[in-house]
Amino acid sequence: MAAVEQSSAGGGGMRGGGGGGRGRSLANPDRVATVEGERLMRRCASRIGRGLQGESEGEDEKRKAICPLILVIRRHLSMHRVGSAGNTAGSSRPRKEKRFTYVLNDADNKKHCAGINCLSYLNASTSGTSDYLFTGSRDGTLKRWEPKNGVASFSATFESHVDWVNDAIIVGQNLVSCSSDTTLKVWNCLSDGACTRTLRQHSDYVICLAASEKNSNIVASGGLGGEVFIWDLDSSLAPVAKSVDAKEDEAPNGNSGPALTTLCNVNSSSNLASTNGQSHGYSPITAKGHKDSVYALAMSDTGNTLVSGGTEKVVRVWDPRTGSKKMKLRGHTDNIRALLLDPTGRYCLSGSSDSMIRLWDLGQQRCIHSYAVHTDSVWALASTPSFSHVYSGGRDQSVYLTDLSNRESVLLCTNEHPILQLSLQDDMIWVATTDSSVNGWKAEAHEPLKLFQKGSSFLAGNLSFSRARASLEGSAPVPIHKEPSSIIPGVPAITQHEILNNRRHVLTKDTAGSVKLWEITRGAVIEDFGKVSFEDKKKELFEMVSIPAWFTMDARLGCLSVHLDTPQCFSAEIYAVDLNVAGAQEDLKINLAQETLREGSSGGPWRKRITDLDGTESDIPWWIVDCVEHNRFPKENTKCGFYLHPAEGSPAPNITQGKLSAPRILRIHKVANYVVEKLDRPLDGNADSTFGMGLTSGQSQFSALDSSSRLGLKPWQKLKPSVLAPEMSLATVRAYVWKKPEDLILNYKVVQSR
Repeated sequence: MAAVEQSSAGGGGMRGGGGGGRGRSLANPDRVATVEGERLMRRCASRIGRGLQGESEGEDEKRKAICPLILVIRRHLSMHRVGSAGNTAGSSRPRKEKRFTYVLNDADNKKHCAGINCLSYLNASTSGTSDYLFTGSRDGTLKRWEPKNGVASFSATFESHVDWVNDAIIVGQNLVSCSSDTTLKVWNCLSDGACTRTLRQHSDYVICLAASEKNSNIVASGGLGGEVFIWDLDSSLAPVAKSVDAKEDEAPNGNSGPALTTLCNVNSSSNLASTNGQSHGYSPITAKGHKDSVYALAMSDTGNTLVSGGTEKVVRVWDPRTGSKKMKLRGHTDNIRALLLDPTGRYCLSGSSDSMIRLWDLGQQRCIHSYAVHTDSVWALASTPSFSHVYSGGRDQSVYLTDLSNRESVLLCTNEHPILQLSLQDDMIWVATTDSSVNGWKAEAHEPLKLFQKGSSFLAGNLSFSRARASLEGSAPVPIHKEPSSIIPGVPAITQHEILNNRRHVLTKDTAGSVKLWEITRGAVIEDFGKVSFEDKKKELFEMVSIPAWFTMDARLGCLSVHLDTPQCFSAEIYAVDLNVAGAQEDLKINLAQETLREGSSGGPWRKRITDLDGTESDIPWWIVDCVEHNRFPKENTKCGFYLHPAEGSPAPNITQGKLSAPRILRIHKVANYVVEKLDRPLDGNADSTFGMGLTSGQSQFSALDSSSRLGLKPWQKLKPSVLAPEMSLATVRAYVWKKPEDLILNYKVVQSR
């Protein structure tokens, strides 16, 4: 039975019959890392490892019923921070805690689940084994494929980035990638996904990379912060030459001075590169001059010339050995999105959002040809080895082949999505689009003239509107190929999601139109509705329940990313019986975040192998360790204040003198039982009476609550056609029936049954 305690001030607190949470508040949330703390974090990480090895047979039935699997846990390297309710003595600002995010992936982790931003190819002559195609996706991962006989089989997944992978290039035996998480990562190409180094210098998304064919140590990177850095991968412990001062232009974001951070070598098994101590660390060369975002880079084979382009509509030419600026080339009227250099570094090709392709002679410092091939933005370029022909693609979803000397163009193929990058290899060109699949089309790298014999060509104009006008007039060319010769399939990306009122289920819709229902605490799809109306299904699944929002979510990676912030994430409780936990007591309450974290740490795979836990466990937030290891977490205020008054005209006495408080999830029938006890009028099984509760004046409905049913004597009875359900919680009544900012007022009375 419920019990109530009232203070001398007339307040009160109701407890729901032993349904309290099992966790207790953190005694000292401001403690710093100690030897004991490191031990706890290693124990927490070890539990994660045990989950990987399947050693969770001893878990109790309740925990298994809540969330037996969290598919992927993603540890943020640069975590978002939120306010925390903790001990802030001696500080004028509240303490900040790390955000924790876990990602729910499709069961088939061998496929991408979002658009493909980049492609990179490793030839067998370089790898010493097989040809490999690397794909980088908006799902935050890179994957390695082995193309053979027109079929590309999955080989490995490279996981460490926590945002979109925007570009990737092969540098010797290394794969270098860049991401919207502002980092570059260096991987062992032939490993099973080992990240050997993380480079941090950019202040914003890193968009593009470039490397020298003959110097396997040099990599250039550019991003939205207007920064261009030149990295020496083999000199990360030794200082290198600084760039010369750029007197003509200064980057407006304050990055014209020394490097922002420094880097030092780490063990090859680690996914981190520390950034402590600038004076002894490595600083890349800075190419200063860009005032705005950089979208494209290209470097000559010898490593003597670097070109960059972006939103400033100019092509900048640099000496990557010093970071000094050589020249600026003007001609485009919109953002520059793609760049290529010939092997000698003399000629440059650029593709722009103005739909034009331009050929530049760097010796003459001018544009020598313009090609109006596309009807929309040009986003991707790939040249033949001799630099005599160029394949191009972009927003118009078409791939064209253009002869740079006689301006003849032919349409190779059309795709269903905008084209983001091209990779030409012998008789195949791989096409990356905003879709999660990659298509391979028959092409010619060494004898491109063969393709002109297969299709009707046209002469590329000099002005961008010429191709657009031709398309409008109905003279669009016919593609040589109708279907790709090879497909690397992906899974549909989630494009729409809705958190349902029960705060456990999420409804999603993907690019294929399929609508699915996810169980967040289990990390799994519990029902696939197929291609139905998302809005209609959302209305159908609506429940009149009120549970605090304990997580936030996004689908930026094409899959569901669930974000937990302390202490807010611990605000949601639910009765175990509502989760169908076998044998659970009626009053047992479960904290959803706690159970999710406990099961996530002992069930599913994590971002890092247990053998790689070499000290970076400190990145696990303290509040996660406390919750998983000690059942200890900060307690949010989960109480609901309300008043109990006899109904107007009812002879029942007033049993309270002030406001009561109880857990928000307390059932109405529990409140009824409490009132019956206070009235000291037990209803026996033969009494022809029913106890009723309802809202105060202004609300006409009453819910009939027969306390004898809770004694197993009589079923629930209703006084009026429209009543409150006895299983409704106080929070639900307040949110959907009371609908006022003032404290809830409940009325009670005893009436005779008919």
